[in-house]
Amino acid sequence: MRRVDHKLGVPAGSLVHVGEVKTDRPRISLIEFDAAGCDERSFASVAEAREFKPTRQTVWLNVHGLHEPEVMAEIGRRFHLHPLTMEDILNTTQRAKVDEFASYLFIVLRLIDVDRSDGQLNSEQLSLVLGRDFVLSFQEQSRGIFEPIRERMRARQSPTRERGADHLAYALLDVVVDRYFLAVDHLAEEAEALEEEAMSSPSPALLARINRCKRDTLTVRRAVWPLRELLGTLQRSERSSFSPETRLYLRDVQDHAIHVLESLDAVRDQLGDLLDIYLSSVSNRLNVEVRVLTVLSMLFMPATLIAGIWGMNFVDMPLSGSRQGFWWVIAMMGLCAASMGLLFWRRRLLTREE
Repeated sequence: MRRVDHKLGVPAGSLVHVGEVKTDRPRISLIEFDAAGCDERSFASVAEAREFKPTRQTVWLNVHGLHEPEVMAEIGRRFHLHPLTMEDILNTTQRAKVDEFASYLFIVLRLIDVDRSDGQLNSEQLSLVLGRDFVLSFQEQSRGIFEPIRERMRARQSPTRERGADHLAYALLDVVVDRYFLAVDHLAEEAEALEEEAMSSPSPALLARINRCKRDTLTVRRAVWPLRELLGTLQRSERSSFSPETRLYLRDVQDHAIHVLESLDAVRDQLGDLLDIYLSSVSNRLNVEVRVLTVLSMLFMPATLIAGIWGMNFVDMPLSGSRQGFWWVIAMMGLCAASMGLLFWRRRLLTREE
């Protein structure tokens, strides 16, 4: 992946991509639908997309890859999008927001996905444009998260097809929030595993994993927090593009977003406690090691004292002239060490158990 960030001094409304390039070339897919059915198409070039003429009531255009301005310019021209809208779509560092224009609604939010292969969280920008008879979705790369919606639209009886563009936009928002739930579940499982490891075998590698999990939790929270306000704005807007029926579904999505935030707060508190547990475990293990070393040092202190006394160069030293004197001294050292060792053992000072 390469990062592009060179908007300094560029006029407002300029089509300049800002962010990481996460795909080789843009891919454009389209579903046109009505209550009777749906037709799917994909376009390999801008020229091919330019020649397309819709035959059904509603169009859903999805774009993977935002780094080719000419492709985005053609889409903006075709659907009469404001230059500021196109600028925000290409700037993948936006925070979640909603902007109302005369003929469409523009929504920006963060999409969080968990890579099951390595447990990494992937964050990307998702932009939605809702018009009277069209929905546009712009993703940085293809992850297949909207495939369940496509499957529902292919079904013979599909409420999504029957209810039109605003219900499709709701379905896309609902999928995004469902992905937040998956991310929170992943973080909760990771926090529980880290807690068990912190109690049994704390290590510097564990501390790094705890910090990474805290960063991931903060990433998800930054994505969900503004979405809660965004959904509230969509419900309260007097000229909302959503029908009264669809607003009820949006309220349900907002409840889910609040639930995600509450779950994230619980995980964040657990990780905060986990850091305290880790530090306490490390401190206790250090205390045990110091205690064992201290006991071992004390076991050899009598031998050191005896060796120091009998090592003095006085003529009249007890046992200095005896042929068995050396062994008597060794026996005294061993007896003192054994006596102290028995005393420490009875006081449980020789065990590593806490």
